This record gives sequence, structure tokens and C-alpha cells, in this order.
Amino acid sequence: MTMEATQFPPKEAGGFTLIEIMVVIVILGILATLIIPRVMDRPDEARRTKAALDIQAIGQALDLYRLDNHRYPSTDQGLDALVKKPTVEPIPKQWRQNGYLAKLPKDPWDGSYVYMSPGVHGEYDLVSMGADAELGGEGNAADVESWNLNPSK
Repeated sequence: MTMEATQFPPKEAGGFTLIEIMVVIVILGILATLIIPRVMDRPDEARRTKAALDIQAIGQALDLYRLDNHRYPSTDQGLDALVKKPTVEPIPKQWRQNGYLAKLPKDPWDGSYVYMSPGVHGEYDLVSMGADAELGGEGNAADVESWNLNPSK
């Protein structure tokens, strides 16, 4: 008995068909249209959160200033009164030697925080003007305001 070589069918070439590749591309496209807008919105949300945290920290420094001096800095004295002793009346008598903040933070859009005392919404108003650098923006450019973070101010 001779052994004849059995012939196996040739192995099929591996890979994907054009239709399979197109289905995957369509699925990726659908996922991208759903996910990308959510991911793109995150930087603005992070900036707004940082501005809110800055406003709360500045608010705490303003409260310490008030505890020492029985009043908040005036609008003319501004937030600089938290870093260096004001030279504009009313001069605080119990101002802390090292101040209340090491330095004034910039808002996340590289602008300055707007401070008014007395404020329209409380004893003081503190605002980051947002992405548009104007008071009263909407959407992602909306202002971050102290009175909307803590209703007691």
C-alpha cells in the first residue's frame, strides 16, 4: 500500500473584505460624531471649574480681610488689597503683614477678575468674564459669578 499524498485544500488568504472595512469605518464615524462634541466641551468646563475655585479662594481671602478690618476692600482698593496694603482710603489698620493672598490669580482665560464692593448682589461681587472677556456672555463664554456660586454672598 502506497501512501499517496493527500492534498488539503489551499489555505484561504486572511484579511478583511472591502465591505467589512467600510462597515467598521461607518461605525467609527458614528461614534466620533457622538463622542467628539462631548470631549471638545471638556476644556471649557475645566476652565469654568477653575474660575469657580479661584473665586471661592479669593472670597475666603476677602472674608479674612473683613474679619481683620471690619469691612471688605473698596472697589477703588480692589483685589490688590489682598496682596499689598492699600494706600487708598480707607486704609486698613489691621492689615496682615504678609497679606491675604501671595498673588492675584488670572482667570483661566488670562483675564483679570472683576471686583466691586459694595456689590449689586451682595457685600461684594466677584466675576470672571469668561471666554469672551465681556460681562454677560452666554454659553461657553458665560461669566462665572460669585453670587451664583454661593447664594449667601
